[in-house]
Amino acid sequence: MARIASVEIFLVDLLPKVVRTDAVQSFERQETPIVRITDSDGAVGVGYSYTIGTGGSAVARLLDEHLAPMLPGREAGDVEGLWRELMYRVHATTVGALTSIALAAIDTALWDLRARRAGLPLHRLAGGAKDRIPLYTTEGGWLHLPTEALVEGALQARADGFHGAKLKVGRPHVAEDVARIAAVREAVGDDWDIMVDANQGFSVPEAIRRARAFEPLDIAWLEEPIHADDVHAHRRLSASTTLPIAVGESLYSLSQFKDYLQSDACSVVQVDVGRIGGITPWLKVAHMAEAYNVPVCPHFLMEIHVALCCAVPNSRWLEYIPQLDLITQSGMRIEDGHGVPSQAPGLGIDWDWAGIERLARHRSRHG
Repeated sequence: MARIASVEIFLVDLLPKVVRTDAVQSFERQETPIVRITDSDGAVGVGYSYTIGTGGSAVARLLDEHLAPMLPGREAGDVEGLWRELMYRVHATTVGALTSIALAAIDTALWDLRARRAGLPLHRLAGGAKDRIPLYTTEGGWLHLPTEALVEGALQARADGFHGAKLKVGRPHVAEDVARIAAVREAVGDDWDIMVDANQGFSVPEAIRRARAFEPLDIAWLEEPIHADDVHAHRRLSASTTLPIAVGESLYSLSQFKDYLQSDACSVVQVDVGRIGGITPWLKVAHMAEAYNVPVCPHFLMEIHVALCCAVPNSRWLEYIPQLDLITQSGMRIEDGHGVPSQAPGLGIDWDWAGIERLARHRSRHG
């Protein structure tokens, strides 16, 4: 390959298409750090990550002042080596969200550049395990929606070809959550999957109570029931219910996933490329989960996760939440309720640079 000639950083705010609420927060906007790397041959790789409304300016400063200046002159193909050097450069701020978000923007750009130079789509370069992945949608299951709207959204999702839907839980009383889920289950029937997500809103006793109340409704998984840094609590919960327990969107290192898997504290791994620090650690987590016979169902970022899900054999579901439409020229390909990765070299994201330039609230260049 060639050496890195320049690194450009953009920070773009994207507003959600619908109101998104869960048990602990509201999704205000997606702050999107975008990194564009150009090598000495003129080849370009583009990567990105995200926040859900806070911290984007801190990520941009971390990129500008500490990470991007390390890249010009380095061999672009040394993706693993560069990831480790960048991580140790900011070692004092790991393990943490802001550092992982910054690392992810660079790492995904380096993988995009590598794949483009190799003439391969990401899903083939990273493994080539399959050519499509089933979709479930979260867009109709937000916590503020009345039960009637949940039912209507689930029925529309089924009619649109989705294979399942996620409902947010965490209403003040368990009976409210049960009634909402039961109404959706009755409407869609038994042969369609329902996932539920508590967004870390429960104590251990309440999580056990609600899990047992949800069991008769045949839930595909209970997601983030307890604060994500409490492995012991998740092990207690997993031993107390037949429901699969899903974690991962709020974990930021390979070691954290190792602790969960070794402890039998989860049944579904939801590793997020934007929060684990990029494609380099994402693939390690996915293969580690495979060794434990645990499926990977990544959180958010469907436009890049569609390729990663098709790179590994133990992927099971892809979450449908569109968010890049304002800065891309075409969306993710969907066929029969499945996400289909792009066959174009690289990540397969068709960026709209005019849109990015128009919406960027920060821009810088190094090299």
